[in-house]
Amino acid sequence: MRNPLFVSLSAACAVLAAPCAQAVEIDGRIDPQEWSQAQHIEDFRLTQPLSREAASQPTQAWMMATPEGLAIAFRNQQPAGVPRLRQHTERDGDGTVDRVNLYVDFDGDGRMGYNFTVTLANSITDATITSENQFNNDWDGDWRHATSEDEEGWSAEMLIPWHIAPMRKADGGNRTLGIQLDRVIASTGERTSWPAVHYTQARYLSAFNRVQMPAYGQTLLAITPYVVGVQDAVKHKGDFDGGLDLFWKPSGKFQLSATLNPDFGQVESDELTVNFSATETFFSDKRPFFTENQSFFDVPFGSYSSNSRLIYTRRVGGGRDDGKGSGDVTAALKLNGSAAGFNYGLFAASEGEDIGRDFYAARVTRDFARFGLGAMVTQVDRPFLDRQANVYEFDQRWTPNPQWSIRGAVVASDVEQAGRSFRDSGGQVRIDYDMGKGWRQQLYGLHLGKDLMLNDFGYLERNNFNYLRYDLGRRVTDLPADSAYSSHDWHYAVSRRYSDDGVHIADAVSINRRSDLRNGGREFLEAALWGSGHDDLVTRGNGVLRVPAKLFLTYEGLRPRQGDNPWSLYTEAGYSADGLGGVDEGRLRVYLEPNYQFSDRMLLFAGVEYSHSPDWLLWRQGNRVASFRSDLLSLNAGLQWFIDDKQELRLRLESIGVDARARQAYRVASDGRALAVAEEIPDFRVRNLGFQVRYRYELAPLSYLYVAYVRGGEMFEEGMQHDGVGRQFRDAFDLRDSEQLLVKLSYRFEI
Repeated sequence: MRNPLFVSLSAACAVLAAPCAQAVEIDGRIDPQEWSQAQHIEDFRLTQPLSREAASQPTQAWMMATPEGLAIAFRNQQPAGVPRLRQHTERDGDGTVDRVNLYVDFDGDGRMGYNFTVTLANSITDATITSENQFNNDWDGDWRHATSEDEEGWSAEMLIPWHIAPMRKADGGNRTLGIQLDRVIASTGERTSWPAVHYTQARYLSAFNRVQMPAYGQTLLAITPYVVGVQDAVKHKGDFDGGLDLFWKPSGKFQLSATLNPDFGQVESDELTVNFSATETFFSDKRPFFTENQSFFDVPFGSYSSNSRLIYTRRVGGGRDDGKGSGDVTAALKLNGSAAGFNYGLFAASEGEDIGRDFYAARVTRDFARFGLGAMVTQVDRPFLDRQANVYEFDQRWTPNPQWSIRGAVVASDVEQAGRSFRDSGGQVRIDYDMGKGWRQQLYGLHLGKDLMLNDFGYLERNNFNYLRYDLGRRVTDLPADSAYSSHDWHYAVSRRYSDDGVHIADAVSINRRSDLRNGGREFLEAALWGSGHDDLVTRGNGVLRVPAKLFLTYEGLRPRQGDNPWSLYTEAGYSADGLGGVDEGRLRVYLEPNYQFSDRMLLFAGVEYSHSPDWLLWRQGNRVASFRSDLLSLNAGLQWFIDDKQELRLRLESIGVDARARQAYRVASDGRALAVAEEIPDFRVRNLGFQVRYRYELAPLSYLYVAYVRGGEMFEEGMQHDGVGRQFRDAFDLRDSEQLLVKLSYRFEI
């Protein structure tokens, strides 16, 4: 297979009288004359399964630079015998649909990329890519797209404006981009790509083909004012507010984003959760200013998961330091640019009122052919707490060859509060090695000092922690033709966890398998066993608890709709034995989400979860913990109706009921033993409700009218009453802490 790493468009364009500068009409119909000067690509190879063999259905693509932006076209052969799935989805929505993807790294250095997806129904998704393969779809860009179809297949066209992202200054009139193109056939699950790399590989973003093309520049000044009115039927009062976002790009190497009184995302609701653990729940951010060009500041640190990071934008405007509601963001500013071979970014945000916090960040990076360096400084001033928190970070990445990838970071925090100082540090390293023939290895090490404090601005699940994990993976793609599976991705891992105080938390082994099915479905299985150890978080600093061995079993599966069958089914099931009762007393959890597709524009879904735990261990003040026999019943249902290409109606209903009955109270002894005590622990019940009906009309790109009805509430009760989880679930529908009618109008003016 021949897959050139470097493709030159400028050389081809130089021969022509008008070098790749002609305009393209983005109508979904590929006009041969419009695309005559474009680079033509046919060498698409299977990457799902990752066999790199020729695809079952041919795909062709064209790409070229135009003054208006990067133009891409796909021609996808798909005869009648291969079902076409053209369900409409909301922006950044998930679904088993036919689609094409453009992945582009505008600087060609493997540091940051963008993903643009167009489905057969002309729905779109856009996302940023950092740390090789970490996707974040909070960001929404302004770009053009269109699709069309005929008997032989379907076509898609995209135009990505040059002002959509900051870019370094072009060298000699040419720009080198990193590009990958791919196509997904939903009914078979096949993904074909150019070049043949998959986003689950350790080296993904840096493995894109390097494409040289003529450099064009664009300037843009966009102002998006918004107004929102809210009437609350419970509090019997109304509110009216407004603000604006500003985006200015005077040149390719400089961008400025600013906001006054930013919208806190009233029309985007967070998922309901029940969290009694010592770890904070992570929520994504949908506020336009806080997602625009934010990927430059996304520095993952502190966990094997992708949530931990040094800047967690939900801190800005989050819960006030006096505990009275949320902070009021007065203004925020963000600069992104490049100079003298360096990329830089500056971030500043201020909350109103005397107790409001001020947030600052500065980041700089420098990239070479196989090596990259980065550094960041953040500061948060919290006058109500008499606290100032500074964090310093340095990161590096090294990819000496296609087999090896080494990434590391060191972090230090310096916190002053009420005359006291807290200083500590941490570090992490991730080493990936592709051994070939489907085998790969990863070694991950993490150190978090006891007094390392990142959560004034960042998100860190915990500190005082050391973690070492070795993972051996094997991808299997040569399965028999009559197998229901097209590929398996196996992982075998061992790990050790201990605190910086020397407390042994746990040693663990795990095995998991991620599979793709030939009908477009997917499946995930995992078994993990933790040896006996200690829990140093559950008592919130009031002792370290000895815990027995833990067992975790997980299953996830998607059964997509087939042919004319309108039903699909997503399933999760799990067994979690992580209490004091050992592996025999674990929590059973089942989640079923059937989906019914009335038409390509209307979808109904209803996810139901039930879990039972005979040994739910919770903290109950001081050094006291208690086990509960608990049941949880929840519903996550909704309706999506895409009335036409401009109008969308969405209904969303979430309800949770929890019934927990106390079994036994314990005191944690100085040696870590859980000593049973005859202390009365009350039962408790939890009810949560979230309901929204939302209408959205797209006035223009990134300009919307929203009308939403929102109702919700939560209830926590203690006592000896035993009503059962069914009663708690039913009573949740009576909750009415708030009932609001919201109207929001935002319009983007481009100058």
